[in-house]
Amino acid sequence: MNIAVVGLSHKTAPVEVREKLSIPEPQTEGVIAHLLSYPHIDEVAILSTCNRLEIYIVSNQITQGLQEVTQFLAEHSKLPVISLRKHLFMLMHTDSVMHIMRVSAGLDSLVLGEGQILAQVKNTHKLGQQFNGIKTILNRLFKQALTSGKRVRTETSIGTGAVSISSAAVELAQIKVENLAPYRVAILGAGKMSRLLVQHLISKGATQISIVNRSRERAEELAKQFPEQPIQIHLLPEMMSVVAHYDLVFTSTSATEPILDRAKLEMILDPKHSLMLFDISVPRNVDADVNDLANVQVFNVDDLKAVVAQNYESRRKMAQEAEKILDEEVEAFDVWWRSLETVSTISSLRNKIESIREQELEKALSRLGSEFGEKHQEVIEALTRGIVNKILHDPMVQLRAQQDVEARRNCMQTLQMLFNLDTGEQFS
Repeated sequence: MNIAVVGLSHKTAPVEVREKLSIPEPQTEGVIAHLLSYPHIDEVAILSTCNRLEIYIVSNQITQGLQEVTQFLAEHSKLPVISLRKHLFMLMHTDSVMHIMRVSAGLDSLVLGEGQILAQVKNTHKLGQQFNGIKTILNRLFKQALTSGKRVRTETSIGTGAVSISSAAVELAQIKVENLAPYRVAILGAGKMSRLLVQHLISKGATQISIVNRSRERAEELAKQFPEQPIQIHLLPEMMSVVAHYDLVFTSTSATEPILDRAKLEMILDPKHSLMLFDISVPRNVDADVNDLANVQVFNVDDLKAVVAQNYESRRKMAQEAEKILDEEVEAFDVWWRSLETVSTISSLRNKIESIREQELEKALSRLGSEFGEKHQEVIEALTRGIVNKILHDPMVQLRAQQDVEARRNCMQTLQMLFNLDTGEQFS
């Protein structure tokens, strides 16, 4: 068995490619089931965010497994494999382990040290377990990744004041208009990203904020979190009217198709009115053809890179400290991974000893006769199980603890020879 990851991110693909490969959460169950139907994929987990899609697999034939994932991505995105491949990265075992550790710690994010990715990795782990994609190996890997992400944030200062995608978008808006106070600002959507948008807009001086959302209850719940700032609530049927009368519009919805395009905006915009659209959704909420409108400026997540670059240098040293922590976490996972080699020998030894125990117990009970009470049988059963467990405890612990590959294999060969075990393993 081996671990691998196939994916693409803001580093390898523009937003127009990333949005074609995005896997919304409601599709996760079906995609996991589809990937598990391939003959060379035994475990699978899907990490899909606005800046990345990564598919982690466990496979006993890793080359074929990678080919199967690539074929799926081509079918899902409707892009030819030859066009898609230049945007993909493929990492195997130790490289894939280090990659998920770095992702979880925020070291591979557009915004270095951003905290939202840790929750997204946690959600990937939860969904993978819920839909039977994650089993023993990926379960251990994602638990270790979550531990490493928490350690980095606890033991370094990389997360202190870290900007998110939302705050970078607000900062970009401030660069474009300087003072946010005179401008009417609308946010389309009322999810977590929208909450962060409101938080950063208020901190930067915005005073005229509206939220447009499908559900009034969710929008009102968001507004209540900011009692110091009056926030107007609008429902989806009012969206185009709001856009027509506002200056800055941030879009952060889960829509899989654009909700604003040139045709819709041409119908409602005054030619003299200037509009800035900040689209931080993937797939994009604003169609690319909006760029053709004279008085409309559109910015998407890829336009945030210049803003993010300004705070990168100050975080670079903290990132180096974080890398040392991740080296320790990768080593811890690798120790566990190497110990899996001992499972078949330990299992065979336990099964053989347990078989002997059952046979000898049955002989003893038959000699004691039917008058021997059930309670006494239970006592003897517990006694013999306890003896077996105590005898096997030290050999099992020592075998798992052997970090040197050659020493561990020598121990396994010795056990197999002394106890005449048939594990089917061949060592070289």
